[in-house]
Amino acid sequence: MRTAARGKTWRGALGLLGAIGLTGLLVACDPQNISELEEGVSTEADVRERFGAPEAVWEGEDGAQIYEYNRQPAGHTNYMITIGPDGKMASLRQVLNPRTFAQVQPGMPMEAVRRMLGKPMKITNYALKRETHYDWRYLESPNVGESQVFTVVFDADLKVVRTMSARDPDLDKNR
Repeated sequence: MRTAARGKTWRGALGLLGAIGLTGLLVACDPQNISELEEGVSTEADVRERFGAPEAVWEGEDGAQIYEYNRQPAGHTNYMITIGPDGKMASLRQVLNPRTFAQVQPGMPMEAVRRMLGKPMKITNYALKRETHYDWRYLESPNVGESQVFTVVFDADLKVVRTMSARDPDLDKNR
């Protein structure tokens, strides 16, 4: 019995390491994949060929679809790629940045925030406070920025109460 449990633990650990490695590989390929796509020219098939299946597909305006490509928890980016009703890529945006964060306002429902920012790296429920925190890892300045964490605090009804940004606590663990 102990050997079986130990085997499951190792397989779980190896699976986690594999997933982290795959995420790192995907993030490393992103600049190349992005450079090969052109708004108004590239097709849905081109996007899927370079990025694979999206994490989520959101309904956009006028029949457009928004593909979410999430790079959390290890990465610092989440991409939203809009495919127009004509099947062409209308836009490609990296949404984890201060400009997008400023659009998150008190009272917004969780679903709207999730749609705006993509899947968070971590969700923490604080039962006694009746709050839920969603965290996203990002770089304040993509070229030289230090890793930060943007947090959205939701109340018991999953409406935004407040937001905050702080230095990534995982930085201290690696030093």
